[in-house]
Amino acid sequence: MVAFYDARGSAENLIKEANNDTGLTAHPYHRFEMNRAHFQMVMLAYNLNCWLMLFNRDEGTSSSQMQHTTLATARLRFLFVAAKIWKHGRRVGVRYGDHYQDKSVFQRLMDRLRSIVADAGSFAPVLRTAWN
Repeated sequence: MVAFYDARGSAENLIKEANNDTGLTAHPYHRFEMNRAHFQMVMLAYNLNCWLMLFNRDEGTSSSQMQHTTLATARLRFLFVAAKIWKHGRRVGVRYGDHYQDKSVFQRLMDRLRSIVADAGSFAPVLRTAWN
């Protein structure tokens, strides 16, 4: 019974996070079809965040070893970034603030996103090791 309720508690925490952090409980429209589209877009945003956190894991870390990162935390770490975009000649770059603690993690994530390339109709792996 403990294992059953432990799994249920984790699911309830994920539902609570989806409700609070993504606006899942909001029903902004008076038509069912529009609210259904809103719900699907919110769930897509939540799932993309989960995918992004898996994509940003350390090399060799399995999914069972990873800690859950809430959407609010990921938003603060990777969306609200103090940076300056510069352009000189034909080069464009980004300079992050010196106080940004996750600079190396964010740079690794951006490098991995840039390395996604198509390979004979599918995509080549970005990480060397598979995860469980």
